[in-house]
Amino acid sequence: MNSQYHPQVAPTLRFPGIAQQQRRNLSIHEYRSADLLRQYGVGVPKGSNAASAGEAEKIAKEIGTDDMVIKAQVLAGGRGKGSFDNGLKGGVRVIYSPTEAKMFADQMIGHKLMTKQTGAAGRLCNSVYICERKFARREFYLAILMDRGSQGPVIVSSSQGGMDIEGVAKENPDAIKTTYIDINKGVTDEIARDVATSLGFSEQCVEDAKDTIQKLDTTQEDPEEVRAAESGLNFIKLDGDIGCLVNGAGLAMATMDIIKLNGGQPANFLDVGGGATPAAIKEAFELITSDPKVTAIFVNIFGGIVRCDAIAHGLIQTVQALNLKVPIIARLQGTNMEQAHQLINDSGMKIFSIDDLQSAAEKSVQLSKVVKMAREIDVGVEFSLGI
Repeated sequence: MNSQYHPQVAPTLRFPGIAQQQRRNLSIHEYRSADLLRQYGVGVPKGSNAASAGEAEKIAKEIGTDDMVIKAQVLAGGRGKGSFDNGLKGGVRVIYSPTEAKMFADQMIGHKLMTKQTGAAGRLCNSVYICERKFARREFYLAILMDRGSQGPVIVSSSQGGMDIEGVAKENPDAIKTTYIDINKGVTDEIARDVATSLGFSEQCVEDAKDTIQKLDTTQEDPEEVRAAESGLNFIKLDGDIGCLVNGAGLAMATMDIIKLNGGQPANFLDVGGGATPAAIKEAFELITSDPKVTAIFVNIFGGIVRCDAIAHGLIQTVQALNLKVPIIARLQGTNMEQAHQLINDSGMKIFSIDDLQSAAEKSVQLSKVVKMAREIDVGVEFSLGI
């Protein structure tokens, strides 16, 4: 399993986009699943992954059959009924020759596949999986879900269902095993063996699978969110135009709330946590300003663990280094806040330092509207931060 922890924000009715962009803790491509099964002695159809049309043709020749399937490697359900941005229908196609493999690979790779799960945004297909076509004789079902009743994870498994697990649940509910997981203990070896045994796997298969680990394809994630996670920042992109840089998830949610209450729309959730160093602030600003929709940035920091004057130093350095052209509203409260205000006032940078949260939010929305209006009428107005 992946040991890297990505802090998450609980979904809210006010910001449903946050719930829609939760990261998956186990999400691997089909070809990697086949490789793992093959590694542990499970028979899988002959096939391989291709990152180009030429490679797809070569793999199809090596398979040596005229009955194959080509599958777009996109981490989303409903691929078969999806459509590509170039008009191609179906991310899973039956093919009968290497020539067809090449043709469909050329139409899939480098294009976005839209499915019911991806929505209109789609997901980029970087490779295709080509394999023999086989017909299922027996199917298994295994899922790890969150159960509201027990307020924790639950493993649902069955040796009698795969695609049609709903039918199994209706006709033979006893064939489905439900295992509740204690979040303080996690999935123990005993639980894993019990589930595997209920699926009909031998003891040797259970032992061999112990070291199976998660393999993530970060190209399927939002690139800004991947970059933020690598820098230790908790960042979720939203649809608004007011960038937010805050320390603490609770304060971040409150900041987005008050922006909306004043008629604005937050462009992101960004929690720098307790590590609001100058380097982290610079990285955060680069993430926020990579969104061309951003028309203002609201910095809301409570200096408990971190000192406000250190935040002010980092803020001033970042504004100078990035030559920012959008208004910045800074609310720095807590340890050394007076020194922070003085540093900002003496910097010569037009950063709006405001103590009151309501006033800071109002100013953010007002300035955002001014910049947005100027952009819409294309008058060439730039908001210079130098006085």
